[in-house]
Amino acid sequence: MSTQRPPVQLVASGDSRLSANQKCWPAQNALEEALNNAVEKLGYSVQRAHLVTDQGHGFIDSQKRGMEVFRTIAPDAPLIVAEAVWQYSHHVLAGLLSHQGPILTVANWSGQWPGLVGMLNLNGSLTKAGAEYSTLWSEDFTDDFFLGHLKTWLETGTVHHTTDHVASLEPKWIPQLASQTGKRLADELRQDKAIMGVFDEGCMGMFNAIIPDHLLHPLGVFKERLSQSALYAEMREVSDDDTNKAFQWYRDQGMKFHFGESDVEDLTPNQVLEQCRMYIAAVRLADQFGCETIGIQYQQGLKDLTPASDLVEGTLNSTSRPPVFDRHGSKELYAGQAIPHFNEVDECAGLDAMMIHRIHRILRQPVETTLHDLRWGSPDQSGTTTQYVWVFEISGSAPAEHLGGWNQCHGYRQPPMYFPKGGSTLSGVSRPGEIIWSRIYIADNALYMDLGRGESLALPPEETKRRLEGTTAVWPIMHGVTYGVSRDQMMAKHKANHVQVAYAEDVAAADQAFWTRAAMATALGIRVNLCGTQKDGSSWHKKG
Repeated sequence: MSTQRPPVQLVASGDSRLSANQKCWPAQNALEEALNNAVEKLGYSVQRAHLVTDQGHGFIDSQKRGMEVFRTIAPDAPLIVAEAVWQYSHHVLAGLLSHQGPILTVANWSGQWPGLVGMLNLNGSLTKAGAEYSTLWSEDFTDDFFLGHLKTWLETGTVHHTTDHVASLEPKWIPQLASQTGKRLADELRQDKAIMGVFDEGCMGMFNAIIPDHLLHPLGVFKERLSQSALYAEMREVSDDDTNKAFQWYRDQGMKFHFGESDVEDLTPNQVLEQCRMYIAAVRLADQFGCETIGIQYQQGLKDLTPASDLVEGTLNSTSRPPVFDRHGSKELYAGQAIPHFNEVDECAGLDAMMIHRIHRILRQPVETTLHDLRWGSPDQSGTTTQYVWVFEISGSAPAEHLGGWNQCHGYRQPPMYFPKGGSTLSGVSRPGEIIWSRIYIADNALYMDLGRGESLALPPEETKRRLEGTTAVWPIMHGVTYGVSRDQMMAKHKANHVQVAYAEDVAAADQAFWTRAAMATALGIRVNLCGTQKDGSSWHKKG
């Protein structure tokens, strides 16, 4: 090992919840040992910029702590941000934005904890902020892909990945009917305008999930900034009778709740009843303020007061849902409609869902949509497909229609380390079918959309079980294939922890919805990237 080179500085951003940091620390420690070995193998050394604390973990667990740590790091030092867990990007964002040396974000290719998800969120946040960085990932940090790129970064300070699966959309590629429909819908949105209800911004440090007003307003979309305290207060106004009716509705539809006796570790009926109150309160507030879509921040604040919001969120995203009436019982609110909810108040996903709903209604396609975490991926071990299969997985806010209907849905207790008050997931396995996947993100002070096609696969129960047990087994899962986009291409290009998915009835309908979304986004001034290929492997730009 050379003694001439200054050591590479290493930081690890974590959760703000002590229980999560403590439980996930062994995985982070294993990542750092493997990463250190890889760096040393190439003739360099690593110095951890902050110590393991007496609380039993070595994560930066607040923005305050992050600023303290970065004051001790030489501004021009090479710096690695290593992640095996979900992390709050704002813990380290301030320090990274003023850092002058080369930055590398690294995650372990594992589904155990959401390290890949955490790194992608940080990447999206840095992209929005205009910061320069490189990024890498590996299963064990000994493969040629990782070591070759790591060597390049150590020697030059940058890593470049192949993203030839991406084509910047040219309007002439869009089929005429899709172009006309998309432009008409964009004109309607701009003229009539729409309200996005935001129950507290900035969930879990997701800087990338906040759309600045000056980018949102020209589209005709305006935020109604609401408070989670208002949501909690409205919950207290929901009657026991209305609450019990909603709870009974789930059971009548065949949803299976897996109850136990301990509020600390198990799901209990009282937790679900509180979620029913939140659902009714959310619908009433959405109606009161005229919101077309809403997002609940939840993971800070409400987590200390009430059970998790994920059952609420998945229910809102479902067209078939418990009826909600105003306080007087005289009017059903949003009858026969889903109320798209953007999980973790990810406004980029909320805007996308709003567009999907408007487009799919016109095209007579399923309107239900959700954002999944781009949690992990693995080759299929069942022999069903040779395509690379992603694990799209979120903490419970998938609509019932995506999971095959309410009688295919399960309610499990949310993990106590994240959700101390419990609450039911809305869990299940996403049905097979053609999907459109997408992500709206911010770069260069502008809105972009990455848009692609894919498929939700049906895999055998044993393969589904393997994937669930390798992640968070109580959360809903989609076995996702992205046409013409490999694992490493997706990781190199994707600028968010979330990916938006919507179904269509068949290949032709999905392609039409794809083109119409591209057209609407373009007409709104969003810069569209077409990712991957059509189902048959042909390029998008050859069509239209």
